[in-house]
Amino acid sequence: MATISLKNVVQNSKFLSGLLTPVSKVYASAAGYREIGLRYDDLIAEENPLVKEALRRLEIAEPRAAYDRAFRIRQAVQCSTTQSVLPKDKWITEEQDIRYLKPYMDEVSAEFAERDAFDNIKVTPKH
Repeated sequence: MATISLKNVVQNSKFLSGLLTPVSKVYASAAGYREIGLRYDDLIAEENPLVKEALRRLEIAEPRAAYDRAFRIRQAVQCSTTQSVLPKDKWITEEQDIRYLKPYMDEVSAEFAERDAFDNIKVTPKH
């Protein structure tokens, strides 16, 4: 049974995508996380088991990306502590704000869903 996702509807509709893409870009710019050196995926909470596993896989596959994430988070904490933002030349640009963790999260999510589906198989005995 297929489920309908709002995300898929928006991405598959030229009209909705054209309408909402500029709004999402303005929102991302106004959020302010780029001004303290963070990327979008840096904002994802690490307490979720799915995210923990995705981060573990990122560290194995791309150790430099995991190190860079930790550096950006520490830098953002420092900015928060001093109630300041980075110099404009160190802000994350829209082109730099790529979803580096999403492929791993999608992979882990699919594995969790598959595992859940197999865990819920009901065996009925033949009479």
